[in-house]
Amino acid sequence: MFSSLTPTLRSTFTSFPIWQRRMFSMTSVVEAGYKMKSHSGAKKRWRSLASGSSFKRGKANHQHLNVSKPPARKNRLSTTAYSTAAQTHKLKKLLLPYGSN
Repeated sequence: MFSSLTPTLRSTFTSFPIWQRRMFSMTSVVEAGYKMKSHSGAKKRWRSLASGSSFKRGKANHQHLNVSKPPARKNRLSTTAYSTAAQTHKLKKLLLPYGSN
């Protein structure tokens, strides 16, 4: 486990007791050479509000085959959907780590 670490990180990592050791990389993003990826589907569907505290999206099934849908359903599908508290938390942390438009 320690063989892949540089000598300075290996000595830092092994100097802590086992219950205080971190089991993930202690290198920064620049040293590691990667960043978290934003979820492509979430980027296309969700937009953050100006306050940044919530997100909004358009509803699906409103683009085509509308002849057979009742007018009430088409009106309902044309409205904007807003994220719930649970969705907002997930969008901020996991899906869109670097923000959205």
